[in-house]
Amino acid sequence: MTDDQNTKESGKKIPVALKHKPVIVAEDYERVDGRAAFDSDAKGLSLGLAQWNDRGKVDISAKVWRYTGEKWSRQSEELPLHRVLDLAIMICRTSQYFRETAYRYPKFYDEANPQIDRMGLQGAAMTLAVCQDNPLIDEDIKLFSQALSNDGELLGERLAVLSRLLKEMGY
Repeated sequence: MTDDQNTKESGKKIPVALKHKPVIVAEDYERVDGRAAFDSDAKGLSLGLAQWNDRGKVDISAKVWRYTGEKWSRQSEELPLHRVLDLAIMICRTSQYFRETAYRYPKFYDEANPQIDRMGLQGAAMTLAVCQDNPLIDEDIKLFSQALSNDGELLGERLAVLSRLLKEMGY
């Protein structure tokens, strides 16, 4: 059975009559959705015209389409493309921090300086830091580190594809 037949037979085609207007779709996303692969409520991804577009102003967004088994979920998320990239940057830098730096500290971070990095974007900077406002940070950061380690293969495969594509694009 082809991927297209699989999608059509499952009845989970991404809706096209809603405010987000899909242009490029991955309707088989549930098959590759990390640990939830083949059993995910995230059935598809799309790049399209954003639902918040006003007359004469067009933005592109990325959307994760969730399906409850009966209907398309209100928990489907739509993000502007720059936010998707900002999240990718955050994932990359966080992974690097836990691989190269966190292990040097007993609590996995420098309590006196919880900042991980400041990265220039749009004439300003995005600061990444450990959230010391979290009352359970000492426990949560260890759980986070372990989960990141457990997902190393899943993330590594995607980062390798991203790296290859960025190189092919000249970045």
